[in-house]
Amino acid sequence: MDLGLKDKVAFVAASSQGLGKAVAIELAMEGAKVIINGRHKETLENTKQEIEKLSGLEVLAIVGDLSVIHERQHVIKQALHAYNSIDILVTNTGGPRSGRFETFNDEDWDIAYKNLLASTIGLINGFLPGMKQKYWGRILAITSQAVKQPVNNLVLSNSVRASVAGLTKTLSNELGSFNITVNNVMPGYTETERLKKLIQHDPSFASAKSEIPLGRFGTPEEFAAAVVFLASERAGFITGISLAVDGGWIKNLL
Repeated sequence: MDLGLKDKVAFVAASSQGLGKAVAIELAMEGAKVIINGRHKETLENTKQEIEKLSGLEVLAIVGDLSVIHERQHVIKQALHAYNSIDILVTNTGGPRSGRFETFNDEDWDIAYKNLLASTIGLINGFLPGMKQKYWGRILAITSQAVKQPVNNLVLSNSVRASVAGLTKTLSNELGSFNITVNNVMPGYTETERLKKLIQHDPSFASAKSEIPLGRFGTPEEFAAAVVFLASERAGFITGISLAVDGGWIKNLL
């Protein structure tokens, strides 16, 4: 199946490792011109070289913390300097700390807001005008299965990521007339460094495997395949959805 992604320009946030990296690799393998981003220059450069070796295509790497306004604006400016506009935007962030409600203060909530919601809003604001001008675009937010079914001991993620889902659903209605699709993709328990750290901090997360009908954790590559399909020409009539890539962990009907 030709996904129609050759020469499309894709910006993938927080893509030096984990799910973002897997998505960036998959997009590049489909022929997209990929821009990756991360906070750590050395890690980002290593990822750039890895993707270029795998795909045979040049990758643009831009260092910056997307939760900080002036750094986010710099990242957007650099991306638009290299390419006049972005076709595909994949918003993504690392997950906030685990813990119960009483363990967090106002600063913790502010940090979670800046990382999860403000960064998403800022990137969309930066790249949306070009999508509208071209009358084509894909906006994909990577959130969490917790958007549909809260995960114990992850109150920050459960709360703020749900607001990202509300944003994407609203935008899907507002931007449909511009031929821009907006979707939310919800990873379940996936074999990433984030999951390893959660298990180290709270061993009860390891037992989650028994709650997954497929009986295993997912792989970043499986998640990336779903994101890339939604970014493609083939998914042009899919918008406003929250797609779970969770092995069946979420128990609700819709």
